[in-house]
Amino acid sequence: MEPKEKIRCSVCITAYNEESNIGKILDAMINQHLHEVSITEIIVVASACTDNTVPIIKDVMAQEPRVKLIEQERRLGKTAAINEFLKVAQEDICVLESGDTLPHESAVEHMVRMFRDPNVGMTGAHKVPVNTPDHLASLFTYLRLQLEHELSLDIPRLGEMIAFRKVFDQIPPDVAMDEAFVEAFMVKRGMEVRYAPDAVVYNTGPTTIGDFVRQRRRNHAGHLYLKHKYGYKVSSLRKRKVAWIAIKQVARAIWGVFQLIYVLGMLAVLETWARFMGWYDFAIKKEKHVVWDMAWSQKADVASEKEKSRKLTEDANVVDPMASVTVASHKTQG
Repeated sequence: MEPKEKIRCSVCITAYNEESNIGKILDAMINQHLHEVSITEIIVVASACTDNTVPIIKDVMAQEPRVKLIEQERRLGKTAAINEFLKVAQEDICVLESGDTLPHESAVEHMVRMFRDPNVGMTGAHKVPVNTPDHLASLFTYLRLQLEHELSLDIPRLGEMIAFRKVFDQIPPDVAMDEAFVEAFMVKRGMEVRYAPDAVVYNTGPTTIGDFVRQRRRNHAGHLYLKHKYGYKVSSLRKRKVAWIAIKQVARAIWGVFQLIYVLGMLAVLETWARFMGWYDFAIKKEKHVVWDMAWSQKADVASEKEKSRKLTEDANVVDPMASVTVASHKTQG
């Protein structure tokens, strides 16, 4: 059997003052693990950058011929940057990613190979925040992305990193929500929009309440404009669906609390019994346990168990970085 021809794609990274991340995202894109997919070009559109973003890109270009640069003298918005990319993109499949994110090593493969199906017009990645919810704003971001992930499993709601067929020349310049416009365009053409939960893209959420509100405000305004002018309602505007998913998340959290209480109760009972038996050994039997009564299940190959735990945790992190212990324990139990 002859090997399948690889699906060729062009990658666009939009960047505005991304000196802290642009080198890392380019390295991640250059070193993607690809089998059925080929990245033929990586085009960075740098919009009026005033930091070291452009010099970093040029340094990478000197080592990697697939990396190309488009510089915009003025910052005209993300839509304008994407349109500059669309003018020069050579492939029929385009991958679009924001410069403040980081793709998992297999993200492009998982997204682009879906285009083997000619009915697929657009795919989107699974957004995972890397800043842990140790303060209120990050917790809000984490919970919102969890809800968005659950919603996307039912009705795709794509953003941050998407792939699409190049069946249009440009995005209307008055559209702020580029991903939502591409989604609307594909749906109206009768093409499928699919969510790729295994295609993980990492990002950082707002760390202040003000930034959280600012981000959600601009996104909602953009979605309302898209609905008003183009008649397309993104899944997050479907209130009943969002409410139902939120209720399921709350129910899951409440059940988790009950499970935690049960486990802590069992731990307390076992600890109390063990301490009582220890007192009995000491006070009644006069047993010092100089020669231990061995806990044989503790005797194991520590290195092997450590590696097994690491793999289980990595698998869990792809799905939900905050649920790694739960998922790992379920897999261990079979």
